[in-house]
Amino acid sequence: MARQGDALENPVTGERLVFRRTTADSGGAVLAFDYSLPAGGSVPLAHVHPRQEERFEIASGRARIRVGRQVRRARAGESVVVPRGTVHRLWNDGEDELHVLVEFRPALRTEEGFEQLFGLGRDGKLSRRGFPHPLQIAVMAKEYRDEAQFPLVPAVVQRALIAPLAAIGTRLGYRAFDPRYGVGPAP
Repeated sequence: MARQGDALENPVTGERLVFRRTTADSGGAVLAFDYSLPAGGSVPLAHVHPRQEERFEIASGRARIRVGRQVRRARAGESVVVPRGTVHRLWNDGEDELHVLVEFRPALRTEEGFEQLFGLGRDGKLSRRGFPHPLQIAVMAKEYRDEAQFPLVPAVVQRALIAPLAAIGTRLGYRAFDPRYGVGPAP
């Protein structure tokens, strides 16, 4: 379980986050963290949070954010809110590192999902573009379906497609949660 000040780094994508307010701190109401993305970097794929609102407040740098069918640009001091159920993706649109304050409301298990994904990155289990093995994706997609889903494919269809792949992945040893990937105090 993350604590305020704990940091996560993904060596594959260059993403870094430092928890400001954790799920435990807020009783599950909010997850807030400082997020850094190197020049040329992006969140690996567009996605949807079916039960959460996500807010990006740009601290420094320039961001390009897809929200639904629109692409917005934001600079330091500007915010973009992504309503629950809306397809979105974030890019660093500048030549310097992008720093963003990110908030999820409610927190759900998003903190845990980041710990797991970044842990896979540290263990060399992500592709160069930041994706886990397809069976790992299926296992995680099933476990964290309330936190994130793939766009353009209805949730019921995703569940039908993911369930058998997740079962195969689980039999082959893939896990949605690995306790080794929990974080400790920031250095």
